[in-house]
Amino acid sequence: MTETKEIRIKRLAMRSMRRGIKEMDIILSRYADQKLAEMSEAEMDRYEALLSENDQDLYQWVSGQIEPDAQHKPLIDDIKAVACSPK
Repeated sequence: MTETKEIRIKRLAMRSMRRGIKEMDIILSRYADQKLAEMSEAEMDRYEALLSENDQDLYQWVSGQIEPDAQHKPLIDDIKAVACSPK
């Protein structure tokens, strides 16, 4: 069964807000709200791969405590830009 783009966006948005670490819930749900609808399939694939990473690693990457993996760096930079922008 094939998932429609609308269903995929809803699923990824839910995964973004149900992380386990409240800070990541807030950061990733804000990012998902602003960016998911405009993402291509390939961008959603990269975002979904990022969501499979450990919350502790994600938080350290987004907060700048450690450098993210090269494959995730552009997406982490985009998430940081959204997280730091005024609402």
